[in-house]
Amino acid sequence: MTPLIPLPRRFERVLVIAAHPDDAEFAFGATIARLRDEGVRVSYLVVSDGAQGGEDPDEPAAELAATRAAEQRDAARVLGVTEVEFLGFPDGLLADNAELRLSLARVIRRHRPDLVLTHQPLRSLQFPIGASHPDHLAVGQAALNAVYPDARNPRAFPELLAEGLSPHRVAEVWVPGHEHTDLLIDVGNTAERKVAAILAHRSQFRTSTDPAADVRWVVDRMLGYGKLHSCEYAEAYKRIVTDAAAGPGPVLTVAS
Repeated sequence: MTPLIPLPRRFERVLVIAAHPDDAEFAFGATIARLRDEGVRVSYLVVSDGAQGGEDPDEPAAELAATRAAEQRDAARVLGVTEVEFLGFPDGLLADNAELRLSLARVIRRHRPDLVLTHQPLRSLQFPIGASHPDHLAVGQAALNAVYPDARNPRAFPELLAEGLSPHRVAEVWVPGHEHTDLLIDVGNTAERKVAAILAHRSQFRTSTDPAADVRWVVDRMLGYGKLHSCEYAEAYKRIVTDAAAGPGPVLTVAS
């Protein structure tokens, strides 16, 4: 495989917190595959049941949710991930509230990741509107609140201590860069697997005559970021360093 531009630091455990099935693949898929190739343990947490992700209003919600959960497991395996957990909150109604923050803090304390990948909590006025789905914004905000202060604060949600879950400090959070990009990750060896993982969500392409063409924009975006990073393909992030020992983040700024 082609030598890659190094990551900003070594990670051992990564937790991906996504609002819907397929969000992880679209936002982070090639990076996830690279992390797994480098021996990093990666776990998924999908917050919603995904039951709004269909075009047929007569399809029973439970059936669609089951289909999307199975597809999510299939897509994760394409990237090398076998640990997939679902919280089952109602799709389309997610909110940054105490119930969600407790659930996320619980999972963070259980998995004890040094890196969390999750949604951008700010609405983008430059990128397509789907990037700022209300569920994405809610999960991004709740995940950041769960990272700091909830997961690390022993006084936050004392029931977690009663469950044997001690506080945990996440070192970094990466969110999709959008107009705040300051970190590019070389994914030259895993870009094709990202696309394959996206296409594993077959229910999302039922009305398509050419699913591969429908996601060509994903490849084009990685190519564009690759040019900025002097590599073939890259994914773009805003890097949030929560642990002072990790050092300051990069100064790159990219908008597109």
